[in-house]
Amino acid sequence: MRFYSTNRNSPDVSLREAVFRGLPPDNGLYMPQHIPALPKQFFDRLPQLSLKEAGIEVSKALLGDDIDAASLESIVSEALDFPTPVVRLDTHTSVQELFHGPTLAFKDVGARFMARLMGHFLQGEDTQLHILVATSGDTGSAVAQGFLGVEGIHVTILYPKGKVSHIQEQQLTTNGQNITALEIEGTFDDCQAMVKQAFLDEELQGKLRLTSANSINVSRLIPQSFYYFYAAGQTGWKEPLTFITPSGNFGNLCGGLLAAKMGLPISHFVAATNANAVFPEYIRTGDYQPKPSVRTIANAMDVGNPSNFARLQELFDKDHQKVIAHISSTSVKDNIIRETIHEASEKYGYVLCPHTATAYKAWEDLGDKLGGQGIVLSTAHPCKFGDVVEPILNKKVAIPDRLKAIVNREKQAISMPASFAALKEHLLN
Repeated sequence: MRFYSTNRNSPDVSLREAVFRGLPPDNGLYMPQHIPALPKQFFDRLPQLSLKEAGIEVSKALLGDDIDAASLESIVSEALDFPTPVVRLDTHTSVQELFHGPTLAFKDVGARFMARLMGHFLQGEDTQLHILVATSGDTGSAVAQGFLGVEGIHVTILYPKGKVSHIQEQQLTTNGQNITALEIEGTFDDCQAMVKQAFLDEELQGKLRLTSANSINVSRLIPQSFYYFYAAGQTGWKEPLTFITPSGNFGNLCGGLLAAKMGLPISHFVAATNANAVFPEYIRTGDYQPKPSVRTIANAMDVGNPSNFARLQELFDKDHQKVIAHISSTSVKDNIIRETIHEASEKYGYVLCPHTATAYKAWEDLGDKLGGQGIVLSTAHPCKFGDVVEPILNKKVAIPDRLKAIVNREKQAISMPASFAALKEHLLN
């Protein structure tokens, strides 16, 4: 499989080069030249397949020309060693829990796959790889856990000061070893812009072997299609199916769109956003106007210029009419997110994190119009946002044992202004 840049001003590359480069030289995003359609026999068997089994078959279809079957099976099996159960709330609504991995967030899927894919490609090499990643919360912790202790790889994580939850910050800043956390005095968009500039800086590229672990890296995008296949299979195909995705940088949604391109019969997508409503405005008007991000209680979605918008456009030939035929979008303010968390607890006895609540509310608003079954992607365990959820429910949210151990660890982070010059100096030193 060859990969091209969405800006179409860079040479096509192999999977290996796309993974290690992260970004093409022309500042586009890598996309596969060809997205294969899976055979009917696969979909006939899908309701009986486990998440791992579905992921192995999808990855072989996409990447089988680049990696031998045994290695792909090992990569997928090791990465997806936790469940993603589909929990039914009522006759028309289910929640797919994507938070049963090591950091209790859906990004464990992509980060663990990517770490093992890079490890596969690094076999026999002695050059250090430096991963540079910006995070609005969960990406950084998933990447840190996915690469912690991996020989030959150093990880630097940029996160916005005061704009992640306490548990998220502890997951980012208490690892040590080959993980460095940079606390940026700015927004997530500032962090993301600094990382993108680093990849385009010739001096850094000449001295460091840099790559990305954000959803801009195609090796993060591909595995995020796996759980769409698994969830769809669990429904039994009895009604039209809509996926409702909490949306920030839009990597999660693009994973679903990739699954649909491969033939998964998804009726519709809903991109649920918080007060950062750039995409709902684009859906409404056809005009994409990035804006500075605003802070909300669903902080992992505080993105004013989603990186993966270019991929979404590519999948629909940059045609707004095609986009709105397949995707709806709505914005949910903080006060409504709080009300939704309370209502879901009262109605179902089910606790939603702020991001999942955003998606649930979007389905509540649009479900009657769209009809059929809705699967809300639950992207994080509510305990990671106890400072938001617990006052709403007036009770403690239980913290799994694997998180309790990090809550009181000593923070190790380097403070830095939102300046590329400061980041460059740090990396070169």
